[in-house]
Amino acid sequence: MLIYSTSVSVDGFIADREGAFSWSVPNEDLFRFHVTQTRELGGFLLGRRLYETMLVWETDPSMRGNELHVAFADAWCAIPKIVFSRTLDSVQGNARLAEASLAEEAAAALDATDKGVAVGGAGLAAVAVELGLVDELRMFRKPVIVGGGTPFLPPVTEDVLLDLIETRTFGSAIYERYRRVREDSN
Repeated sequence: MLIYSTSVSVDGFIADREGAFSWSVPNEDLFRFHVTQTRELGGFLLGRRLYETMLVWETDPSMRGNELHVAFADAWCAIPKIVFSRTLDSVQGNARLAEASLAEEAAAALDATDKGVAVGGAGLAAVAVELGLVDELRMFRKPVIVGGGTPFLPPVTEDVLLDLIETRTFGSAIYERYRRVREDSN
């Protein structure tokens, strides 16, 4: 199963007009939930900016300042990552640069594990949604309206049917989990 999961404003953006997302910082309960979800992944396909943002969890010892951060860093480091970039020549940690198309890399990552595989980074996730590759959307809806910026989802030319399969509240964040309805699953 290919999963797209991220924090999102009430008006549907993952970053504001300046590219900031400080409003999406999770509280302790939500961060603990992120640790659990990260441990359940068998792979991660990510764009360059997300890779560079998350690299500190693999390279910066100061990110291991408490038990919960150690747990997240360990879980993050364990995940095999495939980075899609037109500008990077190399990557660090448990990552490699993509060598094939998103569809091919996604299929290979899913074949290599019996766990879910995540896709992240707004541009890469948008392509995955447009190609119909995403099986689950996981939104952490935050109580903020940013009025523009990086959208959670790309525009689509046809309806994409979803089943709401889980909701939870973490302080002021609402977790919404949707599974894509596939015609062949009827």
